[in-house]
Amino acid sequence: MSDNIQAEVKSPCIGVCAMDEESGLCHGCYRTIDEIKAWWDMGQAAQKDLLVTLEERQMQQVSFD
Repeated sequence: MSDNIQAEVKSPCIGVCAMDEESGLCHGCYRTIDEIKAWWDMGQAAQKDLLVTLEERQMQQVSFD
């Protein structure tokens, strides 16, 4: 097996698939429909970049009030 093979980036899907009509984001993973559809065609770098974006979105959406 080659040392150049990288581990697959795990999908951010947590099985809570419900879209928020106002924000256009999934309540479970914070992706848009287009991002969900594109996930498996993205390269690993793009997937990792999106994971960072999703963390930022989650922090913006979550209210601790």
